[in-house]
Amino acid sequence: MYRKFPFARRSPLCAIALSLTLAACSQSTGALDGVTTSSIDKRSSTHAYSTKDRDCLARAMFFESIRSSREGLVAVGTVVMNRLESGQYPETVCGVVGQKNQFAPGVLSRQMNSKAMPDVMAAADAVLKGERHPAVKNAHHFHQAGLTFPYKNMHYVLEAGGNAFYEKRSRRSRQADQQVAEAKPAQEAVDTANAVVDSSTTMMSYDVKPQAADAIGALLANQTRPGTE
Repeated sequence: MYRKFPFARRSPLCAIALSLTLAACSQSTGALDGVTTSSIDKRSSTHAYSTKDRDCLARAMFFESIRSSREGLVAVGTVVMNRLESGQYPETVCGVVGQKNQFAPGVLSRQMNSKAMPDVMAAADAVLKGERHPAVKNAHHFHQAGLTFPYKNMHYVLEAGGNAFYEKRSRRSRQADQQVAEAKPAQEAVDTANAVVDSSTTMMSYDVKPQAADAIGALLANQTRPGTE
């Protein structure tokens, strides 16, 4: 079921199931303004996609992202491909995009009338050839940016094209991430201490050049090392 919020612009939002999970969500926006994306990961793709696959992917990107943002278009395309490759969703691009209550209502049947179409199709082609948004990582979900939900399993990775992208993480996964985060400062402290010790050892070494030391240091440096006679 799609819900409309009074404070959001009038567009279909995420499907919220009784299990408190969110699907991909939808919004319809204006034409391209020339914005290009950066830091895009390109993966090699050997799979042969059909014209129908191309159309379905472009439709998801067209109806789900602000079309002035290539970054947002590619991010939505990345989610579609993540779902396809996960084995947890339908086995075709059109199957993923057309799955009930996951993307915009009428995503596979509504007309796409926009000056942005050449850019949308170019972005879809790039995704089918292996281009991905690296910040999306393995995320399978997104919703309209600016909305908040009380679920603790939503780990946000990116906001682009009017959408907030997130991964659903289990309690065990969140605990593991927290432990890694807590261990990092401790390890940094150990590394700093080791660096100080290494520095002190070098300063007290008999290998100090006399010309680089003060008078007392020069005398110490010129002394015969114990056990070397």
